[in-house]
Amino acid sequence: MIKLHVSLWVEFVFISFRAVLCLLEMSLSSVQSTLSTLKSCQADIGACMDMISDVALGIVEAQGMNNSPSLKKLEEMIMECSRLDREINCFVESVDEKTAQVRNEPPEAMVHLRNSVKDRFSELMAGVSDADLQRHSKVVAFKDSIRKYAMQGQTDAENEEEELDEDIAVTQSQTNFICPLTQVEMVNPVKNKKCSHYYDQAAVLEMIKAKHKNKKNFRCPKVGCDNRDVQQSDLELDLVMKRMIQNHKRQSGKT
Repeated sequence: MIKLHVSLWVEFVFISFRAVLCLLEMSLSSVQSTLSTLKSCQADIGACMDMISDVALGIVEAQGMNNSPSLKKLEEMIMECSRLDREINCFVESVDEKTAQVRNEPPEAMVHLRNSVKDRFSELMAGVSDADLQRHSKVVAFKDSIRKYAMQGQTDAENEEEELDEDIAVTQSQTNFICPLTQVEMVNPVKNKKCSHYYDQAAVLEMIKAKHKNKKNFRCPKVGCDNRDVQQSDLELDLVMKRMIQNHKRQSGKT
């Protein structure tokens, strides 16, 4: 199902590329709306990459690491998404750069615009290496999540062997899972890369938006934290924490 989802995005993006190239021969004004649609695809590609990571964590939970072929396949899929995301960036950059060059030139300059965009796109993509794709934030998160979740599983097993007091363990887990904004258990936990505190994604994004609307900074709500300016770019979805919360709900009988 995920493979089909990725394949459909690949097809859609390249159809959009062709549409933009065709529009370049007719009207610059029509290009920007099509590019905007293309850029909006990147949010959906990011969501697809999160989905791949979540499935990978499920495999680690059920089967462990053990060089799983399924994990390898998922890694290939998330790398394909990384390449697709980079291709969109390079294509948009190519169109913006070349249309800016011909905007104030004579009309006959439009004749060569399509080919110049294609050439510039090929040039940019030729400079993209596998290492660049590996550095995509969601590819890094994919690998880190798998590693951390595998380590978490080992820690949980050790704790069970040590027979820690169950009530204390549950209380600590519940405290870690509570959003400081909503005071209820998080659904989609995001981690602040600057101060390492967690919030529920919907709640913190709403607060940041509200504060910025009033020309104010949003301060981390965690007691004692000196982070006075939380930005959306500081936040990253923590799929390991999300799965821990889901497991905790199942174990405690919550829905």
